[in-house]
Amino acid sequence: MASRREKLEGMLLSAPDDQLLRYMLAMELDREGQSEQSLQHFQTLMSAATPYVPAFLMAGQMLTRLTRVAEARHVFQQGIRQAELQQNSHAAGEMAGFMATLPSV
Repeated sequence: MASRREKLEGMLLSAPDDQLLRYMLAMELDREGQSEQSLQHFQTLMSAATPYVPAFLMAGQMLTRLTRVAEARHVFQQGIRQAELQQNSHAAGEMAGFMATLPSV
Protein backbone atom coordinates (compact mmCIF):
# COMPACT_ATOMS: atom_id res chain seq x y z
CA MET A 1 0.00 0.00 0.00
CA ALA A 2 1.37 3.41 -0.99
CA SER A 3 2.24 5.90 1.73
CA ARG A 4 0.58 9.30 1.92
CA ARG A 5 3.75 10.86 0.48
CA GLU A 6 3.80 8.41 -2.43
CA LYS A 7 0.14 9.11 -3.19
CA LEU A 8 0.77 12.87 -3.18
CA GLU A 9 3.83 12.46 -5.42
CA GLY A 10 1.74 10.41 -7.86
CA MET A 11 -1.03 12.99 -7.96
CA LEU A 12 1.51 15.77 -8.44
CA LEU A 13 2.94 13.97 -11.48
CA SER A 14 -0.50 14.25 -13.07
CA ALA A 15 -0.98 17.89 -12.00
CA PRO A 16 2.46 19.50 -11.52
CA ASP A 17 1.01 23.02 -11.28
CA ASP A 18 -1.44 22.14 -8.49
CA GLN A 19 -0.24 24.38 -5.66
CA LEU A 20 -2.34 22.70 -2.99
CA LEU A 21 -0.96 19.24 -3.84
CA ARG A 22 2.60 20.58 -3.79
CA TYR A 23 1.93 22.29 -0.45
CA MET A 24 0.50 19.07 1.00
CA LEU A 25 3.55 17.14 -0.23
CA ALA A 26 5.90 19.71 1.32
CA MET A 27 4.04 19.39 4.63
CA GLU A 28 4.20 15.59 4.47
CA LEU A 29 7.93 15.66 3.74
CA ASP A 30 8.42 17.97 6.73
CA ARG A 31 6.43 15.57 8.89
CA GLU A 32 8.73 12.75 7.73
CA GLY A 33 11.81 14.79 8.65
CA GLN A 34 12.79 15.47 5.03
CA SER A 35 13.38 19.18 5.60
CA GLU A 36 15.49 19.96 2.54
CA GLN A 37 13.08 18.23 0.16
CA SER A 38 10.19 20.01 1.85
CA LEU A 39 11.94 23.38 1.49
CA GLN A 40 12.50 22.70 -2.23
CA HIS A 41 8.75 22.29 -2.72
CA PHE A 42 8.05 25.41 -0.66
CA GLN A 43 10.58 27.29 -2.82
CA THR A 44 8.74 26.17 -5.95
CA LEU A 45 5.51 27.49 -4.46
CA MET A 46 7.09 30.77 -3.36
CA SER A 47 8.60 31.43 -6.79
CA ALA A 48 5.49 30.58 -8.82
CA ALA A 49 3.93 33.18 -11.12
CA THR A 50 1.33 33.64 -8.37
CA PRO A 51 3.21 32.71 -5.18
CA TYR A 52 1.36 30.50 -2.70
CA VAL A 53 1.34 32.63 0.46
CA PRO A 54 0.99 29.78 3.02
CA ALA A 55 4.30 28.38 1.74
CA PHE A 56 6.14 31.45 3.05
CA LEU A 57 4.72 30.97 6.53
CA MET A 58 5.52 27.27 6.71
CA ALA A 59 9.00 27.64 5.15
CA GLY A 60 9.79 30.44 7.61
CA GLN A 61 8.66 28.33 10.54
CA MET A 62 10.67 25.35 9.32
CA LEU A 63 13.80 27.46 8.84
CA THR A 64 13.34 28.80 12.36
CA ARG A 65 13.14 25.24 13.72
CA LEU A 66 16.34 24.45 11.81
CA THR A 67 17.96 27.53 13.46
CA ARG A 68 18.42 29.17 10.06
CA VAL A 69 17.13 32.44 11.46
CA ALA A 70 18.49 34.82 8.81
CA GLU A 71 16.87 32.72 6.08
CA ALA A 72 13.63 32.55 8.04
CA ARG A 73 13.58 36.33 8.42
CA HIS A 74 14.13 36.76 4.67
CA VAL A 75 11.32 34.32 3.83
CA PHE A 76 8.93 36.03 6.23
CA GLN A 77 9.78 39.44 4.72
CA GLN A 78 9.11 38.14 1.21
CA GLY A 79 5.93 36.46 2.42
CA ILE A 80 4.62 39.62 4.04
CA ARG A 81 5.19 41.55 0.80
CA GLN A 82 3.48 38.85 -1.24
CA ALA A 83 0.56 38.59 1.19
CA GLU A 84 0.07 42.35 0.99
CA LEU A 85 0.15 42.23 -2.82
CA GLN A 86 -2.51 39.50 -2.70
CA GLN A 87 -4.51 41.54 -0.14
CA ASN A 88 -4.15 38.84 2.52
CA SER A 89 -3.71 40.96 5.64
CA HIS A 90 -4.30 37.99 7.94
CA ALA A 91 -1.33 36.06 6.53
CA ALA A 92 0.83 39.21 6.49
CA GLY A 93 0.04 39.81 10.16
CA GLU A 94 0.70 36.20 11.08
CA MET A 95 4.12 36.26 9.42
CA ALA A 96 4.95 39.63 10.99
CA GLY A 97 4.11 38.10 14.37
CA PHE A 98 6.43 35.15 13.79
CA MET A 99 9.18 37.43 12.50
CA ALA A 100 8.93 39.57 15.63
CA THR A 101 9.75 36.51 17.78
CA LEU A 102 12.95 35.68 15.89
CA PRO A 103 16.17 36.23 17.78
CA SER A 104 18.59 38.87 16.49
CA VAL A 105 21.40 37.54 14.33
